[in-house]
Amino acid sequence: MNTKIRINILTVFFFVLSVILAILLLAGNKKAEKERGYDSSSVMNRISYMQELALVRYNYTGVISYKDYRKFLNVNVPLTDKYFLLKYNGYIKAGVDFNRIKVNVDNDTTVHISIPKPKILDTVIDEKSIQVYNESENAFNPIKISDYNEAISQEKNVIVRDAIDQGIYRQATDEAKLAITSLLKEMGFTDIHITEELLMPPLH
Repeated sequence: MNTKIRINILTVFFFVLSVILAILLLAGNKKAEKERGYDSSSVMNRISYMQELALVRYNYTGVISYKDYRKFLNVNVPLTDKYFLLKYNGYIKAGVDFNRIKVNVDNDTTVHISIPKPKILDTVIDEKSIQVYNESENAFNPIKISDYNEAISQEKNVIVRDAIDQGIYRQATDEAKLAITSLLKEMGFTDIHITEELLMPPLH
């Protein structure tokens, strides 16, 4: 009889001990989860890996028309014109510099993000795609490699202006906001505030 009582007491003891250990373990896990909560630095680290996802790319196919003369006293000399047409494929990329994003985590659900103004990141004319048409052969003013380079450089400026007119900056900002918001929601944030960095005009 005493043996049975002793066994029951031990069973109850180990049961109570197991419950206590389970409670302590659960409390410890919750505390650890709280301690593992995201801070501004950890959020910034996650965001910085996403820059490629937020790039905006416009593809271009265009024709470059180039013409020039030899000059004397800033006047075009007759019969010294040189000209050519180039057809090309290229692209332009714009985006936000994610390394300049500012993050402020208020708590486990609220975060404030400030993103910088977008900028043109790359303007490329694919040299392998270039085709030359209607090229002059003027012995008095032959075409040089520098002429092609000048024409391509000027065309890149045209591509940039055209892309800006089409709203590439606005689209780059929108893509950055979309990518950041999606990431923050996956991280558990529900109160997300994203603002655009204000640039003060220079003082003269």
